[in-house]
Amino acid sequence: MRDSHTETLGILSGETFPVSSCPVTDITSFQKILTGGVEKGQRISALFGAPEKDGGLRLYAVLADDSAGRLHLISTDVQGSYPSLTPACPQVHMFEREIFEQWGVRPEGHPWLKPVRFEAQRTPGIPETRPIGIADFFHMKGDEAHEVAVGPVHAGVIEPGHFRFQCHGETVYHLEISLGYQHRGVERQLAGGPHNLTLFQIEALAGDTTMGHMTTYCRMVEHLAGMVAPARGQAIRGIGAELERMANHIGDIGAMSGDVGFLPTMSYCGRIRGDALNMTAVLCGNRFSRGLVVPGGTAWDIDTRLIDNLHSRLDELEKDATSAIELLFETSSVLARFENTGRLSKETARDIGLVGPAARACGLAQDVRYRHPYGIYRYVLPQMYTWDSGDCFARAYVRWLEIQESIAFVRGMLNAMPAGETRKPWDGRMRPDTMSVTLTEGWRGEICHVAATDDEGKFAFYKIVDPSFHNWFGLALALRNQEISDFPLCNKSFNLSYCGHDL
Repeated sequence: MRDSHTETLGILSGETFPVSSCPVTDITSFQKILTGGVEKGQRISALFGAPEKDGGLRLYAVLADDSAGRLHLISTDVQGSYPSLTPACPQVHMFEREIFEQWGVRPEGHPWLKPVRFEAQRTPGIPETRPIGIADFFHMKGDEAHEVAVGPVHAGVIEPGHFRFQCHGETVYHLEISLGYQHRGVERQLAGGPHNLTLFQIEALAGDTTMGHMTTYCRMVEHLAGMVAPARGQAIRGIGAELERMANHIGDIGAMSGDVGFLPTMSYCGRIRGDALNMTAVLCGNRFSRGLVVPGGTAWDIDTRLIDNLHSRLDELEKDATSAIELLFETSSVLARFENTGRLSKETARDIGLVGPAARACGLAQDVRYRHPYGIYRYVLPQMYTWDSGDCFARAYVRWLEIQESIAFVRGMLNAMPAGETRKPWDGRMRPDTMSVTLTEGWRGEICHVAATDDEGKFAFYKIVDPSFHNWFGLALALRNQEISDFPLCNKSFNLSYCGHDL
């Protein structure tokens, strides 16, 4: 429905509507609507450009109104340049840089317009402006000021990312993070689809978030195709999602333990994370849930014998995780390193659009499962937990609380599985000239997919916003006025995705 007071299109997550019904306004009104929405407590879930048939560029924005459980969609046409919104609304600073890099449309007045992913601009005739991996960085001058550069090639087996610290002695005054060294161009490949490889591409968007992105994509296809997954399939999706959350949270707490030299919890959590992954393998044959979620439901079912198996494994995991993680929080030397390290205020988290456990650790009651419920979460919800200190302790403790809730949720689902089929067949067709916005709560936070079909029912465009896209700047701010030796701990406390950011 059209919101007359703002001229936006008000929708629910997953609701479909004709592409032509998305309001188009002038750039001044567009920016006024976005800043006004953010001032009212809304969040910018997505801001991106999509080409028009006449060669122009249309900017689309999705505002999430968590208090009302609704989304607001608005668009505008731009050419060449437009006044940057970043000085008035910091949430959009990465989105505007991305739009400039992809389409060559300059946000005039942007405070730091540099590459996001080092990709060639998509606008024909506009050459790539700089070699891959070359970028400007902030500088701090002074006799005792110095820079510390880490990456993009790292000692560990991780993806490439560059971290540039501006320091005075051991104190970090600014951390600048540069990613995108292995940009894959997935969104461009999805246009014109779904293709034969689309499911594999979505599963690999962020390898540790297969359930999160696959659930979002399959829900998107189901909405555009006018179908609903059976209740049993939605319950299995919920089990898979909470196992994914459980495994990653346990792994993160173990990694944080290692960064402060507390080896008992680090060692145990490494093994217990494997137990959670093995439960996913029992569920679908793959530890990272590849092949579990498909358009129409799930490709795997759960029988009585498997339910008993998962119950037994879950009981053992809960006992071991409780022992290992409670030991961490009962150790004063660990708490001394966690507390007041990498602190972000609630106001800063809100200003920059932080999502997921990192946002909840700052006191923001923000979770897509609650604010924009979907699938099985429309009927069964784990408890949402927040903390107010915004430091490494809070990010660890919120994870532990969520692990316990995920265990309870999976156990409850196994005890009350809906009857019936797990999947409805899909013939591959979607409604033409239709658009939808779909939100899902991945284990890192909000996942946002926006798609529109053309007159043949194929993807005209497909936009993906991984939670890491919102949260990397939060890590940078968390390092300000910290000792540089705190970086590994702070980094693990966010544990953000390189490949999820580098789509």
